[in-house]
This record gives sequence, structure tokens and C-alpha cells, in this order.
Amino acid sequence: MSQVCYLCGKGKVSGGHIVRKGLAKKTGGIGMHVVKNTKRTFEANIQNVKINENGTVKTVKMCVSCIRTGNFCKA
Repeated sequence: MSQVCYLCGKGKVSGGHIVRKGLAKKTGGIGMHVVKNTKRTFEANIQNVKINENGTVKTVKMCVSCIRTGNFCKA
């Protein structure tokens, strides 16, 4: 089973980690310069939850933001 939310479809998103070096302008430097930009993935906070759907108990993976909304019936 993949790491995707059952309700909203939230999953992995690709992005980058930017490394900056130097003294900021507001502290008297010449500014922060980008040294490195590394690819990385941002993963959703996915949890296993037992829900009641049409009278049957099902174990599904949901993100925590959907669990907090409570738009489902817990088993």
C-alpha cells in the first residue's frame, strides 16, 4: 500500500533543500548567498486508522490533517 491519504490523496511532494552561506544584510554583511540546492522529498504524516464504512471495518491510511477533521466514523 502506498503512502497516500485515503480521503484527500495527499502524498509525497518533491522539493529542495537550499544551503545559504554568508552574513545577512541586516547584520552588516553583503547578503546570504546560495551555495547548494539539493533535491529532497516532503512526506505527508500518514497514519493507519480503522474506519467504519457501510457497516464494515476497514484499515486505511490517512493523513493527520484529515484525521483531525473527523469527517469519517472511527471503528
